[in-house]
Amino acid sequence: MEKEVVGRCRGCFSLADVMYFSKKGCEAVAEDEVTRRFSSEELLSWNLLSRTNANLHHVSWKLAAVWVTGILIRYCLLLPFRICLSVFSILLLVLATTVVGQFPNGRVKGWLSNQVQMICATLGVRCLSGLVHFHNRENKPQKGGICVANHTSPLDVLILASDGCYSLVGQVHGGLMGLIQKSCMRTSQHVLFERSEMKDRHLVRKKLREHIADKAKLPILIFPEGTCINNTSVMMFKKGSFEVGGTIHPVAIKYDPRFGDAFWNSTKHSIMTYGFNVLTSWAIVCNVWYLPPMVKEEEEDAVHFADRVKAVIAARAGMSVLPWDGGLKRKKVKESFKEEQQKKYCQIVIENGSVGNGNVC
Repeated sequence: MEKEVVGRCRGCFSLADVMYFSKKGCEAVAEDEVTRRFSSEELLSWNLLSRTNANLHHVSWKLAAVWVTGILIRYCLLLPFRICLSVFSILLLVLATTVVGQFPNGRVKGWLSNQVQMICATLGVRCLSGLVHFHNRENKPQKGGICVANHTSPLDVLILASDGCYSLVGQVHGGLMGLIQKSCMRTSQHVLFERSEMKDRHLVRKKLREHIADKAKLPILIFPEGTCINNTSVMMFKKGSFEVGGTIHPVAIKYDPRFGDAFWNSTKHSIMTYGFNVLTSWAIVCNVWYLPPMVKEEEEDAVHFADRVKAVIAARAGMSVLPWDGGLKRKKVKESFKEEQQKKYCQIVIENGSVGNGNVC
């Protein structure tokens, strides 16, 4: 902003500056790099899952035959099998955690709990015909640490849990998600909050510190973005996860959209609709990279530490880095963001002396 404004009007106030901001506003609407991260990624080629252009009909009867054959395979063959396996997995989780929950606290209960969760998570991945490639397993999160990852959908938890056990941090849900949460809480310790408590940062930070202070507890799994992004970029990491101390274990998750769309647009689809869409896709294919552990450097604040971790995850997964808050998915732009741009412009005018001298171009 500074170079363009100063270069055009030599730093003095100009009514033409209105046109500069209007131009920038039109550019932001035409090439919006934020809100498009909250919708499914555009594919370069058709994956036979849906029609990409409703205006084109009868392009080729051969292509239409292939598409119909794909529908029959996905809905008549794969879907019934996946539904049965999903129901079996959920019932197994509920029954097994109920039984294991009756054991006294100790090594036996902890071992059984870990085995139950990993088996059920593995079955859940198989329900989706999941093909997951794990890289650098030597960097897997250790007990007493904090695992942070980019967030695309609830499948992130399922995929990571199939290769290791974690204590989850998140909001209390109802319905099917609530049933799964309650089952997991019977055998292991997770940090779950009501919606009202999530706004109390001090309470959240206190519970996290208490958890990581016990080196015998499982590593905490956190998604600092706070919402699902379409796996093309990594948005702002909330600093709260990086203020509690401890070792951060970054994990990068990258899905292959050619076989199925893993992104959950929670503002458009319910969890049941999303589940149906995933179960009727070809498969869920993704790569998971365990990155070397990171700690906050001396004189580094939580914001810069979060940005450093975010940059490492984005670079490994081949995604772009955006400074914007994922909360824009449901909220309007904060007034503080608008005021920041206004302050920058005022600073340019003041530093060049146009206000004090009464210069107007």
